[in-house]
Amino acid sequence: MRRREFIKVIAGSAAWPLVAQGQPAERMRRIGVLMNTAADDAEGQARLAAFQQALNQLGWTDGGNMRIDVRWSAGDAKDIRKYAAELIALAPDVILAPGASTVGPVLQGTRTVPIVFTSVPDPVGAGFVDSLSRPGGNATGFVAFEYGMGVKWVELLKEIAPRVTRMAILRDPAIAAGPGQFGAIQAVAPSFGVELRPVNVRDVGEIEHGIAAFARSANGGLIVTTSALALVHRDLIVKLAARHKLPAIYSGRHFVTGGGLISYGPDRVDQYPRAAAYVDRILKGEKPAELPVQAPTKYELFINLKTAKALGLTVPPALLARATEVIE
Repeated sequence: MRRREFIKVIAGSAAWPLVAQGQPAERMRRIGVLMNTAADDAEGQARLAAFQQALNQLGWTDGGNMRIDVRWSAGDAKDIRKYAAELIALAPDVILAPGASTVGPVLQGTRTVPIVFTSVPDPVGAGFVDSLSRPGGNATGFVAFEYGMGVKWVELLKEIAPRVTRMAILRDPAIAAGPGQFGAIQAVAPSFGVELRPVNVRDVGEIEHGIAAFARSANGGLIVTTSALALVHRDLIVKLAARHKLPAIYSGRHFVTGGGLISYGPDRVDQYPRAAAYVDRILKGEKPAELPVQAPTKYELFINLKTAKALGLTVPPALLARATEVIE
């Protein structure tokens, strides 16, 4: 090889790394996730896994082009505030906040970091967004359901347990959805001929005392409204319902697979892949203010026949025919 050609080859090869170095590396994107369950909660794990799997299918890989920072609050208000501050301090590109109990503290901490929420009953009433079609701020996401779904809970509980004339409404009074769901049920209770009693779910002692006191009188039933604390304490609530022979209706399948009688509500896990799609769009430049809040697309009815039998209930065939799944 001639000297001049050799110099050209060496010069060219030396330039290759410089060209490669000149290409901008893809920035690692950061996603914060503030879960409202404990780290060992199977339902919480299933929801997070659905979110991560959907992100992978959209081209995002944890440790590759993005990093997910997860905090598990177990529904504890103090921990939610602490972990919200921790995640915001990490300067993430977007935060996933399931449930009204987590969205509020995150929004209090930042009005600039994009937030995608799931399972919030009334984001407009709670002040999280300006409207469903035009959220207007730094948050958007997916509603759990309208408060009016409480009518369906009353109707289904009366259908499966006609003798029920008294209903304890388990709710979290610290979030807007607590009194909101209770108010919707209260409005229709007279037409179903039932009396209501609110029972708060702020801690184990309150739940145990409230249910035990309610169960002292006959013909009682439970409606367990949606909240992070109801999810966290679901095993206790289901156990107390069985102990006191109280027919109970819940908002999700995870209560019924754990021994609860009946549930009706949206598919909560389904909201997490949909949330991942919104996160993907935000990471690619879209603004939460312009992404409409979406309603559930899939509702489910689950019935546990073993629990019905233990309570001495005969499930009407018409109700069984409408069930998404019957657990025997």
